[in-house]
Amino acid sequence: MILKNNTLARPFVKWVGGKTQLLSEIEALLPHFLYSSKNITYVESFVGGGAVLFWILQQFPNIHHAIINDINLDLINTYKTIKENPKELISILKQIEKEYIYKSEIDRKEYFLLQRELFNSKQEDIILNSALFIFLNKTCFNGLYRVNNAGKFNVPYGKYKKPTICDEENILKCHELLKKVEILQGDFSQTLNYAGKNTFYYLDPPYKPINKTSSFTAYSKENFTDKDQIRLSEFCDNISKKGGYFILSNSDVNTIDKKDSFFDDLYSMYHIHRVMASRMINSNASKRGKIYEIMINNSETKIRLDYGK
Repeated sequence: MILKNNTLARPFVKWVGGKTQLLSEIEALLPHFLYSSKNITYVESFVGGGAVLFWILQQFPNIHHAIINDINLDLINTYKTIKENPKELISILKQIEKEYIYKSEIDRKEYFLLQRELFNSKQEDIILNSALFIFLNKTCFNGLYRVNNAGKFNVPYGKYKKPTICDEENILKCHELLKKVEILQGDFSQTLNYAGKNTFYYLDPPYKPINKTSSFTAYSKENFTDKDQIRLSEFCDNISKKGGYFILSNSDVNTIDKKDSFFDDLYSMYHIHRVMASRMINSNASKRGKIYEIMINNSETKIRLDYGK
């Protein structure tokens, strides 16, 4: 049972498709060996905001090794900074917060744009860039992370009255958990090297758009195409062949279009569950709200999640 506890570490940034709201559904599909084995390896090939990562590391202290990966270099560098230099990061964030919080609305916007320009200049100081990454995430419009074709962060200013820019307590909690986490940056395929018995993967890739106007893949300048979704299904096949377990999340395109059986065909040999989720991070307010998603796993479970059929 998922308990809400303010003393637990939680994601240090907002992220499109964050899974905090679906932890109970994920818990229902976890392979049984997580509750009994001692030497478990946990892998997240698309870590994003880390909601599942931080929850599962606190839920299962028997995980002796964890690996996270993401293609987003700025995000991964921030994870590394929190793991290796949390106090220096906190010091910079406190200064930024002090400079920002007492400004007028007009001055705040100007300050935001200046920090966005500094962030996009990609200073050699990784700790500073990590602090700017967190600041922009906390103060930009709707907490989005979006880049243009040149890889420049281009989300506009958001009008938050009291944003928490420096959450010192949570950063230190995340730091403690990340001590046993290996942090990688790049394509998800490189994490297949860790697959084997007593290995569990949670996979939360950029979702397949549910229609022609929706897309949640712009968190890097590289798009995640249908070919990549097919590569990912082959990746899951290889996890299974090596004796590992996985849970994968994605959009439920079939609920929107009954003729679209893309995922049902691609993962026909696995268990496909339909769940209801809320998407709160979107530039278009009309596209926020309840939506069906799928969860796919390769282990038997007594619980069948199926809210959409």
